[in-house]
Amino acid sequence: MSAVVGLARGLMTTLKAMFGKPITVQYPEHKLPVTRRFKGRHFLDRYENGLEKCIGCALCAAACPADAIFVESSENTDQTRFSPGERYASTYEINMLRCIFCGYCEDACPTEAIILGDNYELSFTNRESAIYTKERLIVPVPETGKPTPQQVEPGKFDRSIPVMLDPTD
Repeated sequence: MSAVVGLARGLMTTLKAMFGKPITVQYPEHKLPVTRRFKGRHFLDRYENGLEKCIGCALCAAACPADAIFVESSENTDQTRFSPGERYASTYEINMLRCIFCGYCEDACPTEAIILGDNYELSFTNRESAIYTKERLIVPVPETGKPTPQQVEPGKFDRSIPVMLDPTD
């Protein structure tokens, strides 16, 4: 008797699902919006004048539990200025095969240079294409800005851009 009751319950569940509203969506044509706190593909942001926000401090790489970020910094000069700080990230790479999209890199960044966006469509055909270099990560130059590297007249640097100050000063 209990086998018949179990079978009837299973058939009722199936019938309810058949005539209910479908849960799935036609993915490539229709994409569901992601939540506000979703962590997707990384971006390196810029200031309005075109300078890069990343100052090459490598705090994002230190905070990454998956060891997916590699940062190498170089010195800025007045002839070649990439960021408002003393240094800039000459090499910035994220291995997307290692990344667990935790957001610790975004939290650790003092200049808010690294941003986890809402793009979740990541596919790779080989391991080399899974390593996102600085050129793939950096956002385009804003219309009001100039491309980097910029040449700055000595002593005439734009001080409207916030720069990390030395805490010992």
